[in-house]
Amino acid sequence: MPLIELKNIKKYVLQDINLTVYDKEILVLAGPNGSGKTTLLNIIAGLTKYSGNVLFDSRNINSLPAHKRGVGYLLQDLALFPHLNVWSNIAYGLKVQKYPQDKIAKRVDELLDALHIRKLKDKYPDNLSGGEKQRVAIARAIAPFQKVLLLDEPTSSLDAQTAKYFRIELKALLKRFEITSIIVMHDLLGAEEIADRIAILNKGRIDQVSTPQEILFHPNSEKVSEFIGMPNIIRCDRCKVLSTGLIEVATGDLTIILPYEGTKISKIAISPHDIYISDTEPPGPALNRFKGTITEIMPLRSLLRLKVNVKGIEFLTELSKEAFDEMELSVGKEVFVIIKLRRLRYAE
Repeated sequence: MPLIELKNIKKYVLQDINLTVYDKEILVLAGPNGSGKTTLLNIIAGLTKYSGNVLFDSRNINSLPAHKRGVGYLLQDLALFPHLNVWSNIAYGLKVQKYPQDKIAKRVDELLDALHIRKLKDKYPDNLSGGEKQRVAIARAIAPFQKVLLLDEPTSSLDAQTAKYFRIELKALLKRFEITSIIVMHDLLGAEEIADRIAILNKGRIDQVSTPQEILFHPNSEKVSEFIGMPNIIRCDRCKVLSTGLIEVATGDLTIILPYEGTKISKIAISPHDIYISDTEPPGPALNRFKGTITEIMPLRSLLRLKVNVKGIEFLTELSKEAFDEMELSVGKEVFVIIKLRRLRYAE
């Protein structure tokens, strides 16, 4: 499976893109709409003209047409053939490339099992759920022993729970078949779950390429921090294991409870939209619920960012303009701050 190198790539919004995707790596391309993510996939696949160079294992493939690049490409609309059943959809590319029938049958059977869709083999696309269609489309994309897989927003049509399970299965599949993969995603939380590294694109340029944890805890610019949601980074002074799966982390006089997997914790990241503000004491357990004072209000387009001081720690939070107006919030007002337990992330 190849190492991919992009050198001085230019096309439309893309300006001098230089990027290396390592052999067997899962790289996620993330960034605002219009930043050039899908255009970059089309360039690697050979579906559009461009300037610059695309290399697979140091071999320049600029002159190779799309069908000779060994690239599987899963488009957003999946484009399954409605007149073919699942088995025939997966076998299609193998038949076009004139593989012998016994090899086609063996490969299709292997993928049916790997993607847990054997029971669907006789069904047609119209009778499949969104998650099932995604699995069939991936199987079809990699069936002809492709060296590279490109995926454009593979979970965009799935509900949150289905998307999460799908990402877990997809990562396991890509690692099993040792496929070099590039995935376009808008959901940073989803990108964290699947990516070896994330490349942040903004206005046709790459702002940062790092591991998910490095981008979350060490964004290299304000633009990257803004894109990932300007997370609150909290230093951990001391920790106390409470029970299986939970730990209490203290910073100064503030203590926060979070899920614990047994690794050392040095910092916590909390997204502003995972912190709730209330002007009255909410019902329910007092877990990760604090009193704080609003110190700054920053209006944005459709929401507001608030800085709230909680026991000497300043939290950046977000809420809608409607909620802000309804609670009649102002600088100096005391509020309740509630931090979602399951969305806390930490660095070792």
